Amino acid sequence: MRQIKHPNIDQVELTDIMYALADPTRLEIVVRLAQAGRKMTCGELDLNRPKSSMSHHFKLLRSAGLVETLIDGTEHMNSLRFEEIEKKYPGVLQSILKASKAII
Repeated sequence: MRQIKHPNIDQVELTDIMYALADPTRLEIVVRLAQAGRKMTCGELDLNRPKSSMSHHFKLLRSAGLVETLIDGTEHMNSLRFEEIEKKYPGVLQSILKASKAII
């Protein structure tokens, strides 16, 4: 499996996380990944939006340090970096996910 470039966890800033999650589409992607508890393909997370739009959202989520994407053949497997984020910013992602379930 090839890996797309991701920031190291010490490069992840809380402001970048919050900015990334301010968009409803990106928040929904993160919520779905958290609920699934497994790696998911881009196709499973397309949310009926254009591929170019989804590529943009995944790129922003990766650059914010929220999502890790591994390439397996033609599939892009996405996973939430929950444990790493929670270790660096205890309770933040968990609180956001808990609050967003009432919204989404």
